[in-house]
Amino acid sequence: MKTVKYNSLHDLINESASTRKYFLSLPADMQSQLRKIGDCIHSASELHITASRLENHMKAVALSNDLDRYFY
Repeated sequence: MKTVKYNSLHDLINESASTRKYFLSLPADMQSQLRKIGDCIHSASELHITASRLENHMKAVALSNDLDRYFY
């Protein structure tokens, strides 16, 4: 199966209805973060991978912030 490559996240979500639907299902803060690095996202698979990694990062930051209250 051939992966369709786009110039950016903007082009990807404008030209692929299924990818746009997925992107719009993400939380607003994640959409915002993904837009900031949109020039590095060129396919639906890259979007899914990046969103998953970003979600893991955001969870780790939230956990770290929660733990900070015990040490400061």
